[in-house]
Amino acid sequence: MPYNFAETENKILKFWEEKKIFQKLRDKNAKSKKRWSFLDGPITANNPMGVHHAWGRTYKDLLQRYFAMQGFDERYQNGFDCQGLHVEVEVEKELGFRNKKDIETYGIDKFIEKCKERVRKYSAIQTAQSVRLGQWMDWENSYFTMSDENNYAIWHFLKKCWEKGYLYKGHDSVPWCPRCGTAISQHEILTEEYKEIVHDSVYAKLPIVGRKGEFLLVWTTTPWTLPANIAVAVDEKLEYSLVEFGGEKFWEQKNKNFESS
Repeated sequence: MPYNFAETENKILKFWEEKKIFQKLRDKNAKSKKRWSFLDGPITANNPMGVHHAWGRTYKDLLQRYFAMQGFDERYQNGFDCQGLHVEVEVEKELGFRNKKDIETYGIDKFIEKCKERVRKYSAIQTAQSVRLGQWMDWENSYFTMSDENNYAIWHFLKKCWEKGYLYKGHDSVPWCPRCGTAISQHEILTEEYKEIVHDSVYAKLPIVGRKGEFLLVWTTTPWTLPANIAVAVDEKLEYSLVEFGGEKFWEQKNKNFESS
């Protein structure tokens, strides 16, 4: 009879809940003088979680469990991002809006409440998914960026920046969406202080199944992404060479400085 992973996972979750395992861990470590605070970068509560969210949350959970095993008293606070075009655009689709004027006709206050309803709906779904994933967090005390406390804290911070003279008026070129009527954030675009810099990089050799001593040689400047990689891509338009070095053979993009073995 095949092993039933889902059944086993549910049994473990039920055991944790009935025996209050997570709370017992927190009570035990609460006596420690060692503190480690983990504040989760908020996931946008706009749709059910995707597999990429599950990967990220699994790694975060591993890190927290590692420090818990070291006896650290931790802060397990989850967060939900509740603002931005992600939520607004989906609500516009739901209401059948075609432009931003439709929001004014519908009522800005009513539209904001619809956005909050969507956040409340999907934050509950994402919480249930995360619990099913086995992630340990203080779910009852998750923070929401739409909360009054969060907004008051932001305005307080901006007030301090203003008092210290850190804020100024100026002009900047930004990507703009004519449909949404707003600037668009793009992590890849740096509009100020652009400069070329040199990054450290790493090379990784990946063994090829069924070919003893042969490896794919890959290069990256973002080694922290390696644990999540599930595939290696090759370009059918490029040529590759099998290069021997140190008694091992490496497949890499063909270079005029190397010859195929």
